[in-house]
Amino acid sequence: MNMERQRFAFFVLFALIIASVLTGFGSFNSTSKLVSEDMNRALALTLEEQQSNVISQDTIRTFNRHLQIAELRGKATLVVETRGKKFQAYAHCSEATVFSLSDQRPATILWILTAFWAIFMWYRRRHTIDNVPMLALSPTDNSYGGLSYSEADGCFYAADGNPVQFTPMQSQLMEMFFHSPSYSLTKTEICDALWPKKPDANNTLYTLIRRLKHVIEQHSNLRIESDRSKAYRLKIK
Repeated sequence: MNMERQRFAFFVLFALIIASVLTGFGSFNSTSKLVSEDMNRALALTLEEQQSNVISQDTIRTFNRHLQIAELRGKATLVVETRGKKFQAYAHCSEATVFSLSDQRPATILWILTAFWAIFMWYRRRHTIDNVPMLALSPTDNSYGGLSYSEADGCFYAADGNPVQFTPMQSQLMEMFFHSPSYSLTKTEICDALWPKKPDANNTLYTLIRRLKHVIEQHSNLRIESDRSKAYRLKIK
């Protein structure tokens, strides 16, 4: 897969994960509200019938009888809180009970699709890498550290066969590295070639090297090493 397709595939995977989480949470949240409303209504009717602050087995049976959600009967509990002369009763059930009552089928389907899409991405990526044809290098072409330079089109290619996007200045410096037998260049050689009319190009060179490091380390097994700030060298990690 090229970079655009990879980005699209990861975007779809991320969207599926978010959709799965939101769908599952949405179902749980709506069910929690329904359960809370049903328990509060049943508790209010129970206390109205009993007209007593004593919670007994009859109270629990009456409470369960008033529950409209049958699955809550026997699972919802009554909690009594007394502070001084104040009496408060609450209805409660576990989050596991709410989750079991919520409709998680849409979320489950989305999670299955997410898993299939992740497997498809893994298979497609592995199949693509395994079947990338080797670059047809001419005797004048150069390959080093998983990065290949084609003299024919003046382009650099990663190990997967995709071209590496360098800026014109980065590409020119990389060509200089690849044309050097030791893959090393002095600061003077670089500055004289890239900025011949600039009296002091040290800061410009430092910025160029810093940005180039990120690109080559992302697309190859190479890194740029500094030799006491007098020279730079491409080296295999």
